[in-house]
Amino acid sequence: MLKRQDIEKLEEQYLAPYAVKSGASLGRRIREKEHAYRTRFQRDRDRVIHSSAFRKLEYKTQVFVYHEGDYYRTRLTHSLEVAQITRSICKSLRLNEDLAEAIALAHDLGHPPFGHTGQRVLNQLMKDHGGFEHNRQSLRIVTVLEKRYPDFEGLNLTWEVQEGISKHSRDGDNPILKNKQFKYPTLEGQVADFSDGIAYNAHDLDDGITSNLLDPGELGSVTLWKENEKVLEQRYANLDLELKKYQIVRAIINDLVTDFRKTTLRNVRKYGIETVDDVRSCKARVAGFSKECNEKNLELKRFLFKNMYHHRKVRRMEFKAELYLTKLFEAFSRYPELLPETAHKEGSKDSMERRICDTISGMTDRSSIDEYKKLYSPDEGLGTLI
Repeated sequence: MLKRQDIEKLEEQYLAPYAVKSGASLGRRIREKEHAYRTRFQRDRDRVIHSSAFRKLEYKTQVFVYHEGDYYRTRLTHSLEVAQITRSICKSLRLNEDLAEAIALAHDLGHPPFGHTGQRVLNQLMKDHGGFEHNRQSLRIVTVLEKRYPDFEGLNLTWEVQEGISKHSRDGDNPILKNKQFKYPTLEGQVADFSDGIAYNAHDLDDGITSNLLDPGELGSVTLWKENEKVLEQRYANLDLELKKYQIVRAIINDLVTDFRKTTLRNVRKYGIETVDDVRSCKARVAGFSKECNEKNLELKRFLFKNMYHHRKVRRMEFKAELYLTKLFEAFSRYPELLPETAHKEGSKDSMERRICDTISGMTDRSSIDEYKKLYSPDEGLGTLI
């Protein structure tokens, strides 16, 4: 039977020299006894999966609100897809899969209800109180808000996982990296970041076609779609749209991942990367796409932005989402006693506005709509204790 020490020795032997080794982790804020057969990063992954915030992702929007159909992606399915892509890339590059998977699974914990609309609305409502950004909120969740252990607040994750969470997309906005004077995250963190973008674009393309928000005929102008459609039609004649869509999306993911792997390995050689600190202090991000592939990916993003995210049906839901969240914030600000008891914890150093923001951002699409109805619909909830 493998012990933790055995796994750590295998990492030293198998992983690339610039991969993060679990035995060399910078540790946790609160020191804990090591587990007998799980590495530090494996424990972090498990803690994320068992957290309340992770379970709530099932009912948080990717693009479509949870009740619009069982097929569409949620933040939970998106996180699982990001983790799958992340693990595949890391295995092929001999990086630490457990660390990267923990980062990938945790990267959206701080997303509020209603996706990017929710983030924009909460940031506006909190503009005089420190703002709101979902990567920061993810870090806040795993360091403060989760209450599962008697010895510490949060999940007490390792420094490397927290680095990857807070470093998910913004280089200049990372308190952990600023304190440690590192410019970039580990390669595992960079892989999780790019995997998020790969999954996001490809799977929104899938959902957009299924929902009829996107016209497959117009996708002929998108290079990634056009190239893979041509190859597919040479192999299969008169393929139905459902199969055709699935196969093209699958091929797009493969194209992006393949280019990402090749380019990242080329950059490792180009910048002379030999250690984890070489990755963090490099003059540029080591992981990334080639110039040609990056242009194709940006073209797909622009197409989705114009034709899907700005679609009338999506914008209509965004309007309603803004109404829900703004009215909840106003109600809780005017009557703080409406907040749940956990928001009134004795001795809290957080402002009332931050506690309100934590409460709303922790809601799901469903619970925020229900709470709005309870507060603003005259007949809702009468005769019951809430």
